[in-house]
Amino acid sequence: MDELTHIDEAGRARMVDVSGKATTSRRAIAGGELVVGREVMAAIRAGATPKGNVFETARLAGIMAAKRTAELIPLCHPLPLDHVTVDFTTTEDRIAIRAEAVTRAATGVEMEALTAAAVAGLTLYDMLKALSKTMVLGEVRLLVKTGGASGDYRAPGEAR
Repeated sequence: MDELTHIDEAGRARMVDVSGKATTSRRAIAGGELVVGREVMAAIRAGATPKGNVFETARLAGIMAAKRTAELIPLCHPLPLDHVTVDFTTTEDRIAIRAEAVTRAATGVEMEALTAAAVAGLTLYDMLKALSKTMVLGEVRLLVKTGGASGDYRAPGEAR
């Protein structure tokens, strides 16, 4: 990482020119978690949440957010997304969020996966805030990246 690619010679922020890069298949998976507590999790499992099915609403919000990442993050390139998924796994007191984004483009799709995971988590918080104000959204991070000049990445401990 010798050069700051998003800064021009005058020190101004700029969008990187990727027009000379090859279009390749790229995939990214991001994760996060919302610690909700045992009582909130019991309400989710009982179907007793005030705003309905929290998972389907958060899934749709995450997918929509991935599609709008370039509008939310100033220097991101708009990407033609081929596929986006958002899934959830629960334990006794938390919800793990996993978002995957796939594209064929000249730049990576990590920000779309991260945005999907973050917005899905924020949506879960919104859907559940009537039950608790102590929930904590965290651990939003890149888990897997494939494709592109910088090569593949897998977070330590990431199995798939």
